[in-house]
Amino acid sequence: QSWSRGMSYCLHSKSHLDTGPIYVRENGKLHVVNPGAGGVQNVTPKTRPFSLFSRSFSVELCMNREDDRARRQRTDHFIFTYTKEGNLRYSAKSLFSLVLGYISDNVDHIDSLIGFPEQIAEKLFSAAEARQKFTEPVTGLRALQKFTEAYGSLVLCSLCLRNRYLVISEKLEEIKSFRELTCLDLSCCKLGDEHELLEHLTKEALSSVKRLLLKDNSLSDAGLRRMTAPVRVLKKGLENLLVLDLSCNPKITDVGIGYLLSFKKLNCLDISGTGLKDVNAVIERLQMQIGLVHSKVPLKEFDHSNCKTEGWAEQTVLQWEQAVMEAMKPQDNMRSRAAALRFYGKTHRIEEVVKCTLVEPETKASGNLQFYKEKVPNCHLPLKKEVAGSHELKNNKKRALAEQERERTSKQKHLCLTVEDWDLLNTY
Repeated sequence: QSWSRGMSYCLHSKSHLDTGPIYVRENGKLHVVNPGAGGVQNVTPKTRPFSLFSRSFSVELCMNREDDRARRQRTDHFIFTYTKEGNLRYSAKSLFSLVLGYISDNVDHIDSLIGFPEQIAEKLFSAAEARQKFTEPVTGLRALQKFTEAYGSLVLCSLCLRNRYLVISEKLEEIKSFRELTCLDLSCCKLGDEHELLEHLTKEALSSVKRLLLKDNSLSDAGLRRMTAPVRVLKKGLENLLVLDLSCNPKITDVGIGYLLSFKKLNCLDISGTGLKDVNAVIERLQMQIGLVHSKVPLKEFDHSNCKTEGWAEQTVLQWEQAVMEAMKPQDNMRSRAAALRFYGKTHRIEEVVKCTLVEPETKASGNLQFYKEKVPNCHLPLKKEVAGSHELKNNKKRALAEQERERTSKQKHLCLTVEDWDLLNTY
């Protein structure tokens, strides 16, 4: 009776939730309790599938989008190959490959690479380059600086940015991070005297530059004065310069050529297409001061084919150029629209100069003004020496004395510490 009272209380209790049918085992048999009837039935009911959650229960799956993006970019940990029979076979990647991939994904978080083995660093750079980590705006610059600080010329020893003025404007900070360059080609970039990259050329990081090509960059005497100020006054900067190309810069005059006399190690010089007034005086001055001889034929050093981008970051520079070209694609539609408007006479036709003109009118007028040093091997094409007479020797002596007097009078203007030089030095 006590058992039936407890069962009746449990069944008729209003506060208890409806949990479904209740099964009771008695004398080896299973009975179901009917709550409505209040008793025990011997009929075995139809079983219902057991559910862990109620019908109103729902689950919402939330994932981090950044983690999902990294997971998609991450390569698989297995390498799949096919056997000769055509069966698929997979093998696990090495631990070195897995670690290299993880570090390259997070290369911008590296504190320093100084003292790290060069062989492994090159593989790490290639892995990060394949993931285009150096093309990212902020993290790419930070990661590139870690490599340039530790390995210098191994990252890039020669950089060719000829006619790449858009790449210079978009990736200026990345370009300034390169150290220990030996060859730099900035031809046909129209940088001007006040460009930040020309100021960076005088820094200690680029004191290793031996070949500098600045053809057609709208330079003037003021730009040469700024570029040579550290060499003239502090004996620093581009003191190791061997080859210099300043052709097709019509604003450079005889005064600007005087600043170049501070490059004592200069072996080859090209000033064709400049605004020289007294060409013969400049030729004699260069020969007397730094031993440069006027060449009758074009020199191979100014062919612009020997300067190429070389180093670990060669593909990185190509990626920068491709990114700039991709950004320029939407403008093609505007050009086609402008062409249609010009066809119907609604706009005036304006021609834009895009490519660098290799032959300028000033170059034809002044002729070939390329110079070399005779004693330096493999610097110039062989030329025949002319035998000078006694009359020419006397004239050369007179010109030399006159040139020395002229140098003494103009020394305070060009080579001494003038007010303009002090203003330039205060900027370094």
